[in-house]
Amino acid sequence: MTFPSNNLALAGILFTPDTHTGGPLPAVVVSHPGGGVKEQTASLYAGRLARAGFAALVFDAAHQGESEGEPRGLENPFQRAEDIRSAVTYLTTRDDIHPARIGALGICASGGYVPYAAQTDHRIRAVATVSAADLGAVFREGLGRTQGPEVLQALLDRAGALRTAEARGRVAQLEPWIPANAEELLETASTQFRETWEYYCTPRGRHPRANQGWVLRGIDQIAQYDSYAMIRLISPRPLLMIIGSEAETAYFSREAISRAAEPKELFVIDGATHVDLYDRDAYVTPAVARLAGFFGTHLTG
Repeated sequence: MTFPSNNLALAGILFTPDTHTGGPLPAVVVSHPGGGVKEQTASLYAGRLARAGFAALVFDAAHQGESEGEPRGLENPFQRAEDIRSAVTYLTTRDDIHPARIGALGICASGGYVPYAAQTDHRIRAVATVSAADLGAVFREGLGRTQGPEVLQALLDRAGALRTAEARGRVAQLEPWIPANAEELLETASTQFRETWEYYCTPRGRHPRANQGWVLRGIDQIAQYDSYAMIRLISPRPLLMIIGSEAETAYFSREAISRAAEPKELFVIDGATHVDLYDRDAYVTPAVARLAGFFGTHLTG
C-alpha cells in the first residue's frame, strides 16, 4: 500500500492482529532508523505489536527504500517528520483504525523524528522510542560529543558547493553510512560501529534496499535540526523512551527525558546495547512488552 507525503508516494505495510474480527483498532506508526528500511527492525516491532492487538504501520521514508523522492538517499529530518505526520493522516482515513487512538514509535534516528513530529501533532496520542538518537546532534558534535566544530564547518562548505553542482546538472553525491573498508576498522572500532556494521552488512539484518548512503549536501538540513528542543510540548500526552543500559546513545534519551514534561518514563533494559534492541530477542521481548503495556494503557483505555 502507499500513501502521500508532500506529494510523494510512500510505500508501507500495515500489520493487523490475526484475531481481529471487526471494529476500529488502536494503531501505532513505526518509523525506521536512518539508513534503514521498513522491512528491518521496524517490521519486527510492528509485527509483535500486531500480535499484542494493535494495527501497526511501517513505511519507507521519502527518498528511501520503495518510496518516491529524488535524489535517492536524501535524509531530510523535516521531511522525515512530515512522513510520520502523513502516516498518521493515512491511518485516520481508514475505517478499520480508530482515529483518536493512534500512537507512534521511533527507532534510532526516528527516536528523534517521532518526538519531533509529535511535539506539534496532537493526533499522536502516545509517543515511544527505542534506542533514540538525535541525528542533528550526531552530525554537529559526533557520537558522545567527541567531534570538533571544524568537522561540521567543513561539511557545510561541501554542502554548499554540492548544491551549486547539482544545480549545474551533477548527480547528487552519496556518502556511505558505513565506509567500504569497515571490516578493516572493526578491531579498534566502538561497539556502536561494530554492531551497526554487523546489523546492516551481514545476514543478521542486511536488506538490499537499506543503507545505500545519504546525500551529502543534506547536511545543511540535518545540522539545523534538534529533535528534542521542544519535547515539553508532547505533554500532557505520555512519552516512553526505551534504552539499553550499555547503549552508547543512551545519553540522548536520558537528556530528552530530563527536558520533557510529565507523564514520561525512561525504561532501561539491562545489558542491551543500541543495536541489540533492533533484533536480539532477549532484549526486544521486554521492550515490546513495555510498549504493549504503554500503548495499551494510553490508546485503548
